[in-house]
Amino acid sequence: MAGAKLDEIDRRILAELQADGRMTNVELARRVGISAPPCLRRVRTLEELGYIRGYHADINARELGFEVRVFAMVRLASQSERDLSAFEDLVRGWPLVRECHMLNGEIDFILKCVAPDLSSFQRFLTDRLTAAPNVASVKTSLVIRGAKDEPAVPFEILEERLASED
Repeated sequence: MAGAKLDEIDRRILAELQADGRMTNVELARRVGISAPPCLRRVRTLEELGYIRGYHADINARELGFEVRVFAMVRLASQSERDLSAFEDLVRGWPLVRECHMLNGEIDFILKCVAPDLSSFQRFLTDRLTAAPNVASVKTSLVIRGAKDEPAVPFEILEERLASED
């Protein structure tokens, strides 16, 4: 398990930064119980090793006028690696697509999309997504409401697993 390579302090640093990425290094060091210089070294190492990919604000899309959220299930005509990669490259250039995941089963990809309104999404759907090369079919589901939107990693589960291995 990848998380087992980290010691308890590294995992606590990650959990604290995940909860509040804006805290100062001094505050982070205080929360994890070490002094500031080694804490900063650990954070930089975690960044270099790829455990920390970046720091982001959690923006309320609705407050900015993005009222529509849609999941689009995409089936491709061909699943060759070249065609899968070509679709992924295409998707990276579409701003309305916020997430893209390749799946196994009947659906090849699921896309999480946002749009200011339904007509904007409809234009994207007809002009871009369904018109894209190799796209065989697209099924969409409009989000009515969200009950949970938690992009974070559940550190409590990781700690439970590590404790049970001891």
